[in-house]
Amino acid sequence: MLKHIKNLLLDKAIYIAFTITISIAILSFIKVPSEGLYVSSSDKVSHSIAYFFLTLSWLYTILKKDHFYSWVKYTIAGCFIYGTVIEVIQGAVTTYRTASYLDMVANSVGILLAILAFHMFEKKIRLI
Repeated sequence: MLKHIKNLLLDKAIYIAFTITISIAILSFIKVPSEGLYVSSSDKVSHSIAYFFLTLSWLYTILKKDHFYSWVKYTIAGCFIYGTVIEVIQGAVTTYRTASYLDMVANSVGILLAILAFHMFEKKIRLI
C-alpha cells in the first residue's frame, strides 16, 4: 500500500512543488487588510513553514534523479534565491509590503529544517 502511495506521489511531485512555489508567490504579493491584523513574530514562523514545505517538495521531486546529491545543492540554492528575489520585489514594487532581512533569515531557517528533515527520513523514503 505504501509503495503505491509513494509511486503516486512521485508521479505528481512536480505538480505539488510548482503549486507550492506559485502559492508562496501569490501569498507574498496579495494585499492583506490591515484592520484588526497584528503581525508579530508569527509572521516569521509562517515564512519558515512556507519555505520548509517549498524545499521539502522540491527535494522529494528530485529524489529519483540521477546524481541526486548534486541536484540537492541547486535545489537549496534555488529556494534561497527564490525567497530573496520575492523579498526584493516586495520592497521595490509594492507599497503595502516591505522587504525584510528577518524574513530572509526565517526563509533560510525553513530551508535548513527541510534539509535536516529530509536527510533524517531519506533512507526510509527510499526503502518504501
